[in-house]
Amino acid sequence: MKATIKRLEDVWEHAPVIEFDNSSKFVIMSDCHRGVANWGDNFAPNQHLFFAALNDYYRNGYAYIELGDGDELWENRRPEQIIRAHNDAFWLMSEFYKKGRFLMIYGNHDKAKKNREYTKRFYEEYFPGINIIEGIRLRYQCNGKEIFLAHGHQGDLLNDTFWWLGRFLVRYVWRPLELFGVHDPTDAGKSYEKANRATRKLEKWVEKREISLITGHTHRSRLSEKLPGYFNSGSCVHPRCITALEIANGEILLVKWAVNVMRDNSLKVVREVLAGPAKIAESG
Repeated sequence: MKATIKRLEDVWEHAPVIEFDNSSKFVIMSDCHRGVANWGDNFAPNQHLFFAALNDYYRNGYAYIELGDGDELWENRRPEQIIRAHNDAFWLMSEFYKKGRFLMIYGNHDKAKKNREYTKRFYEEYFPGINIIEGIRLRYQCNGKEIFLAHGHQGDLLNDTFWWLGRFLVRYVWRPLELFGVHDPTDAGKSYEKANRATRKLEKWVEKREISLITGHTHRSRLSEKLPGYFNSGSCVHPRCITALEIANGEILLVKWAVNVMRDNSLKVVREVLAGPAKIAESG
């Protein structure tokens, strides 16, 4: 637990501060795990949901914050194949970027993006000059309260300290074995016990700093009833839906996007509020 708190402290201290007010609008998604459109691409079944949701946010003036593990760079060695497989998603994200409404945080599965040369080599076409970072501090102008955003893997032995070993195990050991039903022990998104341990550590940081924290990593969406509190944006690889956190009008909402069958048997991508709002203006 001390390792997680120490790492989050370090990320928080070096994170850029972005001021926002009641007119600001952010949508936060994490854990897309975009792959290469093969059998192991967990994002592929929900790619149309992602595009429809993000397109709606673009039209409505939201800024998009991708909260880590956007690309599955542990299982896949060649980012250009991921970009080619999901070029529609990258095109839409680039439209956000052109408008100054796109921020990307790296997680454990795409920690390679920390390297500027790596980012420039593979992502320059869509995001020229982008700086992919580990954390962001959103500061609410109305009362000075902060919301800290990070992926949430910080302090974990195989997902942070020895992330390169975790990548090796996933790429060359656990991924092939998953075909035979062997569970990947490094994946917090597939282990309730590991996810619960990670959540308790993140909650301790919130208690210690009295600052709201938004992460992904565990794939388990969550909206705190009070601020400061712990929030989780969930993931884009849930069966048949994706989840997101919205910040708008001084409030935080947890939402999901899914395909619904309408009365005329047509299919429609719809947004549903799962929890909230948590009022930032009333925090503290």
